[in-house]
Amino acid sequence: MSSNPTRRRAMGLASAAGIAAGTMLAGPAIAQAPWPNKPVHFIVPFPPGQAADIFARLMAEKLTEMWKQQVVVENKAGGSGIPATEYGKAAAPDGYTLMVVSSGTFGVNPSLYPDLPYRPLVDFLPISNIFLVPLVIVAHPSFPANTLAELIDLARKEPGQLSYASAGPGTSQHLAMELFKLRAKLDIVHIPYKGSGPAMADLLGGHVKLMMDSTAAALGPISDKRIKALAVTTARRAAPPLDGIPPIADTLAGFDAAGWSGLAAPARTPLEIVAKVNKDINTLLQDAAIIRQIEQKAAMPAPGSPIQFAEFIKKEIDTWGEVVRATGTRPGT
Repeated sequence: MSSNPTRRRAMGLASAAGIAAGTMLAGPAIAQAPWPNKPVHFIVPFPPGQAADIFARLMAEKLTEMWKQQVVVENKAGGSGIPATEYGKAAAPDGYTLMVVSSGTFGVNPSLYPDLPYRPLVDFLPISNIFLVPLVIVAHPSFPANTLAELIDLARKEPGQLSYASAGPGTSQHLAMELFKLRAKLDIVHIPYKGSGPAMADLLGGHVKLMMDSTAAALGPISDKRIKALAVTTARRAAPPLDGIPPIADTLAGFDAAGWSGLAAPARTPLEIVAKVNKDINTLLQDAAIIRQIEQKAAMPAPGSPIQFAEFIKKEIDTWGEVVRATGTRPGT
């Protein structure tokens, strides 16, 4: 591991960021050039209303109060987040444009798009993860399996006969289910939809019997028992009221997957700024009121250091690269 250039770079970042944080406390460098002294922009590669946007706005509101400078959220949706991330890559490395990054743009895209015009751990400095959104395997009430173990047994008895719906090829829902299939050595047919909403509508109508979706999207139908939940993808349980759903890891040891979103800065952004933003984001993510707001959306706060976030991103790239290669997934297929 010590020879891995990504890890060395991440360790260097964390070390430098730690030194920078100490320098900020000491005073002179930041005192001579205070940051921020004008509005800061968060670039969100998704439309308003998605989880990444919701929590970016929550962080922006609280950081505006902390920094006494406006934090502006800019939505630049479309193109699987690639145009927005290119925009963030090209931004001036002065801390005034920060990129909201996600499991899709930083975890999946590097394997899904061979000619991706950015490199997550080269063109950006990871700052901090913000939240995790567990995914959940859900089924129509008529589906014969009521537990993950029963689903596995059924799929092994009837290889290629079961099917599941997802929000579309290359989405976190699709790839998380394919990861589950790889780990459990199952043959379950994928039925891709154009979005989570249409797939959920068909599941509720009984037209499909099995689906992988985010806990946030599935919360309502699970709570009113219109569908049943078999397992969540994160190693730890979701927040109430979904805490009764067992993790896949209870049946398949070591399984851990989630949607997520965090902050990164363009490469060459001063490390003292990276350290300050990390420190302030982590302060917010340990506030009880903010934790409640995140958990009410069926998500989990995910504070950590720049090195932890860098290593997490590296692991995500490796994991989803394995799934993309094993399934031959390409955009739209």
